[in-house]
Amino acid sequence: MNQLRLDPLTGRWVVVSTDRAVRPKAFTPRMESIQADTSRPCPFCPGNEETNSPTLETLAPDGTWLVRVVPNLYPAFEGNAPFVVTNRGPVFTQATAGGIHEVVVLSPDHQNSWSMLSDEQTTVVMTAIRDRIEEHSSIPGLRYSQAIVNAGREAGASIEHPHGQLLGMSFVPRELVEEQAGFARFAGRCLLCTTVDAEENVNHRVVYADERVLVICPFWSGAPYEMLVIPRAHGPHLHHSPQTDIVAVGKALKVALGSLRDVVGDVAYNLVFHSAPYRAPEPYHWHVHVVPKITTVAGFELGTGVLINIVNPEQAAEELVVRVPVSRAV
Repeated sequence: MNQLRLDPLTGRWVVVSTDRAVRPKAFTPRMESIQADTSRPCPFCPGNEETNSPTLETLAPDGTWLVRVVPNLYPAFEGNAPFVVTNRGPVFTQATAGGIHEVVVLSPDHQNSWSMLSDEQTTVVMTAIRDRIEEHSSIPGLRYSQAIVNAGREAGASIEHPHGQLLGMSFVPRELVEEQAGFARFAGRCLLCTTVDAEENVNHRVVYADERVLVICPFWSGAPYEMLVIPRAHGPHLHHSPQTDIVAVGKALKVALGSLRDVVGDVAYNLVFHSAPYRAPEPYHWHVHVVPKITTVAGFELGTGVLINIVNPEQAAEELVVRVPVSRAV
């Protein structure tokens, strides 16, 4: 039976329609090649550092880099112009696009996706993301940082070498405004703290759990095998979180993505890190969305904003579940 499920973070409805999974080619296979021109050297591999001027290097004890943060050569946001809205007519409104756009090279190894990183490497990656967001927050005029990882062409990647992006913006984007509104209208304590308790209580959609993090296929999943990574400790800002939580989230992402690869293969995916705007008050609880790109968003979704999920999250979690003992902090 098809169902409508409400996403309490955004207030949007999601359609769960498992019968549509039997359509021919319901799942999109990942394309083999990402880069159009593979004859050129990879700009993110060791030895090619001169192609970008690094703004931050995280070094290993022997002096070789583990993670690099470099300026994006094709930035969506750049410059220190303040956010100014200009009306140029009854329906013509524009604003300045000042800000920062950086690339986070996740590993020196060209083949190492997040699921293949060592625990040490995920710690360095998460620490670099945390530190760069903290740096962004100190820059006058910036209000919000968006960290993302696009893995695979279908997810928007243009270079095969594993990397993420950090965008510091002078405005708060609509998706964050909607999530903030979701927390504000929730009747009770924190929406995601409640989600953690409720999901562990019913135990239908838990993929991975340890003493610091819970990974679920959320009840309102809008994509097949979608996951939500939630730190147990309440906190609105990723860049203010204790190192123990930063480390735990990096490891949980590795485990969850490894399970995804085992279950559905080498599919493209997006990681979206959601943290409250720098100076935003409560309520908010930072988290990470894991969205596999194995179906196509078509006309209905574009026309209505209502997503159709052809794999119910209970089935997805049953397939993805990582069976490890959960230890509780005393």
